[in-house]
Amino acid sequence: MITDKTWKEQIRDPQAECMSEDERMVLQGEKLKNLVKRVYGVVPFYTEKMKELGVEPGDIKGIEDITKLPFTTKEDLRDNYPFGFQAVPNEKIVRVQGTSGTTGKLTVMAYTQKDVDIWGECVARCLTMAGLTAQDRIHVCYGYGLFTGGMGLDFGAQKLGAMAIPMSAGNTKRQLMCMEDFGATAFACTPSYAMHLAEAMQEAGVVEKMKIKAAVCGAEPWTVEMRHKIEEILKINCFDIYGLCEISGPGVAMDCIHHEGLHVNSDFFYPEVLDPATHAPLKDGETGELVFTTLDKEAVPLIRYRTKDLTSICHETCKCGRTTPRISKFKGRTDDMKVIRGVNVFPTQVETALFGIGEVIPHYLLIIDREDNMDVLTVMVEVDEKFFSDEIRKLDALRHKIGDVLKQALGVSVRVKLVEPKTIERSEGKAKRVIDNRNLV
Repeated sequence: MITDKTWKEQIRDPQAECMSEDERMVLQGEKLKNLVKRVYGVVPFYTEKMKELGVEPGDIKGIEDITKLPFTTKEDLRDNYPFGFQAVPNEKIVRVQGTSGTTGKLTVMAYTQKDVDIWGECVARCLTMAGLTAQDRIHVCYGYGLFTGGMGLDFGAQKLGAMAIPMSAGNTKRQLMCMEDFGATAFACTPSYAMHLAEAMQEAGVVEKMKIKAAVCGAEPWTVEMRHKIEEILKINCFDIYGLCEISGPGVAMDCIHHEGLHVNSDFFYPEVLDPATHAPLKDGETGELVFTTLDKEAVPLIRYRTKDLTSICHETCKCGRTTPRISKFKGRTDDMKVIRGVNVFPTQVETALFGIGEVIPHYLLIIDREDNMDVLTVMVEVDEKFFSDEIRKLDALRHKIGDVLKQALGVSVRVKLVEPKTIERSEGKAKRVIDNRNLV
């Protein structure tokens, strides 16, 4: 594992990543003015919304005027499916990416060549934060296709000059074989699949044979405790990469070796953290909804896109020397939050609590039912094989222990169901953490 004593800080673009706050605001302001001029009269949605608000392009003088502009939501994109937000002629489009989310139509994003180049550059900056260079071999086990994960890491590796190993998801045994045979020095996937890979390497006895030094994980919320567990098993450093299809894909932000927030590539993406209910701007350190404006995107530029991700922001200079704003590790999403008997519950709260219990494995599933008009939360938890016992007394004691820990962490009582190791289905993509049966009744 890389330590602070052996780590050599690398910054891919010091001019962009270390500029002063005043310089950044001027740059963002100029880009915002150009963005509004580009979409007004070209993208009907924004033209109509701005007219409703009584705003014209000339009213935008700088980045501080962003609050005059309308919000954009995923529902707006779906209402204009597939290409209603497109701001350039069809002949300038070189590719599309998309995501289905959980329900409804695809969310489709189009890209010009400039968009692809910027996307690759942002991911290359992130890979540099992970200590990777042109000498590295990056094993990509995000899915390829419409999902942005695989292609995004691939574009970033190309920009960096590193070798991309495009494995995509699935077939864990084959993944490990290729990691070892190809000499991969880093891998990229969802955190839950990274945990699965770590366990598989440990079980196969190949951890020491690997040359892996870093993992770049994203696409789902995860806890510091999970990061530490993966690092402990594989003796590597894990990094948290963030992005979303609507904004570009992975590479919007990532944490550096100091793990004190994710650095936003804010010369390309302007972040706001707002109160989800009032839309009022929040101060540094206050948790709210993350909202992004794409400052350079040509094909499908978005203004004040509501991500539904809950985080806080910090504008202080990082220990690594970067001055870019940093967003905290996500607490969850506004649509991931479940209200159970009046209490807000996030899956990541359960994950954090379980990592503090030595007898269990960090694989869990929340099942929410309604019985006699009362919400009931059941948490399925895998017991570590070393502690699994046929003695009812021991299992009952463990069940009560977990129940007490979760009640304290969540503020609501839960039913705990203990299951044998590997009972809960492993995910090769985004992990399914919650089954809410209340939606079915």
